[in-house]
Amino acid sequence: MTRHFLTISDLDRDELLRLLDRAAELKALRGTADAPQPLRGKSVAVVFEKASTRTRLSFEVGIHELGAQPVTLNSQDTQLGRGEPIEDTARMLSRYVHGVVYRTFGHERLQALARYATIPVINGLSDEFHPIQLLADLMTIRQNFGPSLDDVRVAWVGDGNNMAHSWIASAAIAGIDLVLACPPGYQPNDQVLADARARGARVRVVDRPEEALDGVRVVATDVWASMGQEAEADDRQRAFSGFMVDDTSMKRAEADAIFLHCLPAHRGEEVSASVIDGPQSRVWDEAENRLHTQKALLEWLIA
Repeated sequence: MTRHFLTISDLDRDELLRLLDRAAELKALRGTADAPQPLRGKSVAVVFEKASTRTRLSFEVGIHELGAQPVTLNSQDTQLGRGEPIEDTARMLSRYVHGVVYRTFGHERLQALARYATIPVINGLSDEFHPIQLLADLMTIRQNFGPSLDDVRVAWVGDGNNMAHSWIASAAIAGIDLVLACPPGYQPNDQVLADARARGARVRVVDRPEEALDGVRVVATDVWASMGQEAEADDRQRAFSGFMVDDTSMKRAEADAIFLHCLPAHRGEEVSASVIDGPQSRVWDEAENRLHTQKALLEWLIA
């Protein structure tokens, strides 16, 4: 049966840990004579309906390093952008390539593509979930605190968005202890929370950052207005007043705490320059780990 990766919940705990172990192996082997090319002779489509820097670079480079041919498509340059049904696109891609990465708006578009495709579909980002980023984040946590993710305390500060949803879903699998500080009106989806808690996730949602930060080892955030929310920027600035992660925020966390951000970042809004550019920041390791975790995912799904 074809496996897809639409949310991190598509993995069980053993699969997640094996993927993270393999990502570390691929990182160590990169650039050596022993670097594997398990996808030699294959092709992978990378389809964008949203702008991208890290997702495009990391997937194109990773697909190439695994021996495959990346085929990048921007929807406005294809029939998909002119209204071709998603099910027809899925059937067509399945005849040409061996897997597809899809970065889109509504999560239902990913679900439809996966429903009609006979090849693996990977969520490159949707409005509801960003699971490939969570793989990189979890790899970065392991690099700093060791292989066990059990009981690592994580604080999410900011919008209850696709990244927050992905942290919530990961809590049910990885075993982290998660608290999210989100202002009223911008909290995570109730169903996402209910699904994760039903699977054993330890997740709390609070209204203020100071309620979330004490004693945590990971502090994570994201922009306050994501792609497609630009018209809400002024309202969001007001709603998120007091939610910037700054030096005072980090002092509430453990002394060895790290800071994560999926990027791009707005210094002086959701994070201060002193934090993102400071000694506790791991955002560049985190960005690099997108390459390694995605290579492990591609190998597992396609090879």
